[in-house]
Amino acid sequence: MPARLRLTLVVTAVCALAALAGVALIAASGSSDEASGDAGPTGLHGALPPPQARAIDFRLRDQNGRVATMDQYRGRFVIVTFMYSTCRDTCPLTAQQIRGALDQLGHDVPVLAISVDPAGDTPANVRRFLAEQQMARRMRYLTGTHAQLAPVWRAYGIQPETAESEHTASTVIDDGAGRQRVGYLTDQLTPEALAADLQTLSGPGGARASR
Repeated sequence: MPARLRLTLVVTAVCALAALAGVALIAASGSSDEASGDAGPTGLHGALPPPQARAIDFRLRDQNGRVATMDQYRGRFVIVTFMYSTCRDTCPLTAQQIRGALDQLGHDVPVLAISVDPAGDTPANVRRFLAEQQMARRMRYLTGTHAQLAPVWRAYGIQPETAESEHTASTVIDDGAGRQRVGYLTDQLTPEALAADLQTLSGPGGARASR
């Protein structure tokens, strides 16, 4: 067989094998993505915080200047998230994921956004952010001084926004007894997962699912 023909056949065979490998990789990736939508062994999609993690009380003000405390929500499930109003990536995404979860549930649950940038979260910035995300009536955006916010950040393991580092993009479901029950980083948060976990926690198996 001429050398040129042998080379052509070898190249053709290598290309065919590479194409088959690519198809297999895509198929495996698709299967993995589908599996990632399933609940874990706990029956929940999010991660379980440590058993001692509490939804500590605070006294902050919302976008309308009204005082907000966690004690106001005892006896109810609450979505607590952390963001800043001039954010252009993770925070709008988080707000939309939460909005999607509420739409899927078919009813609202309390949503508290805790500022991680007290200097930048001016009333005007906060109101503009909520209007852009269409969450003005569905989310209370809570602000305060650094000293008022710092204990809340610590309780939830949050790094605030600074000039040197990005804030911790975290969302947590708190229960009516003042416990942090399940948490998500923004890259793990989906409307489907959040809505499903709220339904699981509020259902008859909710206590077992959190263990």
